[in-house]
Amino acid sequence: MKKIFYIFVLCALIASCTSTNKAAKTADTKSQYLYLSKKAKKGDAESQFMLAKMYDNGEGTAVDKNQAFYWYTKAAEQGFAWAQNNLGSMYDNGEGTAVDKNQAFYWYTKAAEQGFAWAQNNLGSMYDNGEGTAVDKNQAFYWFSKAAEQGFAEAQCNLGSMYYNGEGTDVDKNQAFYWFSKAAEQGHAKAQYNLGLMYDNGEGTAVNKKQAFYWYTKAAEQGVAEAQYNLGWMYDNGKGTAVNKKQALYWYTKSAKQGDSFGQNNLGIMYLNGNGIAVDTDKAHHWLSMSAKQGNAMAQYNLGTIYFEEANKRRNDRWWAKFKKYTLIIINFICQIITNQTDTNSNWNKAAAISKQGIDAISPFIETEENDSNDPTVYDEKAFYWFTKSAKQGHAGAQYYLGLIYYNGYGTKSDKKTAAYWLRKSYANGLEEAKKTLNDLWLSNY
Repeated sequence: MKKIFYIFVLCALIASCTSTNKAAKTADTKSQYLYLSKKAKKGDAESQFMLAKMYDNGEGTAVDKNQAFYWYTKAAEQGFAWAQNNLGSMYDNGEGTAVDKNQAFYWYTKAAEQGFAWAQNNLGSMYDNGEGTAVDKNQAFYWFSKAAEQGFAEAQCNLGSMYYNGEGTDVDKNQAFYWFSKAAEQGHAKAQYNLGLMYDNGEGTAVNKKQAFYWYTKAAEQGVAEAQYNLGWMYDNGKGTAVNKKQALYWYTKSAKQGDSFGQNNLGIMYLNGNGIAVDTDKAHHWLSMSAKQGNAMAQYNLGTIYFEEANKRRNDRWWAKFKKYTLIIINFICQIITNQTDTNSNWNKAAAISKQGIDAISPFIETEENDSNDPTVYDEKAFYWFTKSAKQGHAGAQYYLGLIYYNGYGTKSDKKTAAYWLRKSYANGLEEAKKTLNDLWLSNY
């Protein structure tokens, strides 16, 4: 869960310049810096905090994290809660000082105990993740609750997650829905996505695809990759909205470019099939590969299928090319016999004999000729690789094809026992065709 280091606006604490002239504003900020420097040096805690913020953000002076750290420390030691929280963040992130999770935990605690919501959320995160202290889900739940009750959106989202997963409390989907709603209404992107999921799946509320679509849209527009994928899927399948392939393509692309493996897989399929865009096999292969390399079982299966089909195509093309080539040779032998001999019966007898000799002579080459353009070996090996990856994750289709590959020895050594193993796995995972294939190939006893 994310810790938040909040930047507070100086004008909420000190007089701000009313002029719109940039030069005047710069001069005013500089004068504020000089004014605060004097007060801070005299020990005024609020001025020390605000001066630290100016160093932190480069307002009225150059950015100087070391000076920011120095003045936050001064203010924090006087009990100024905002400074304690921000000092904790500097220790947490290694700004102006070395990373020190123990010190971060210490200062977050100081601020949280004063009721400072941001620090309460940060402290909850440290308990949740075991940073600067042992993992303690009960304490995480406690501090997230404290901050959430003050209206802090990040804590509301975190609290919703704890109710959803039953961490530090019992699973309570209704409470999860409540707190996600609170945070989502404040514009919290992750909470908007989570709320969309709950409407989508009917958790903590009735299924409502239109509301799911609404909240996915809100989160997607803020850049949440998972929401972008889900929104694309809803446009793709007409859930919560009308089917719109162009919008599906748009949101899948957004998600895919952020590295979401599901978005990458679906984008690859759209390019492969030409849904919402012209067919582009290169882009299809690119996105499916990106997804498959992240471990997405469906993409691994899809990629394996592409290689498997290409290997079979090349295998067939290779056989027909050789068949036509050597058939012409045999026909040529026959024609020569007929042309050069006068005894018809003798001609045909000799032609038949030569034909048989020709077939016997060329048969080994039909099977063993190398370096032809239709060699399927590379594609067989790639299909075997990706089907194996997907099958081990439980994908029934991949398990089925992997069984066929082991049976035929494509891309690997033929192994009927292993073929039977994967076909049985496929059937157990719901693919009825696998049982029929198991019987058809006489593998039931393996």
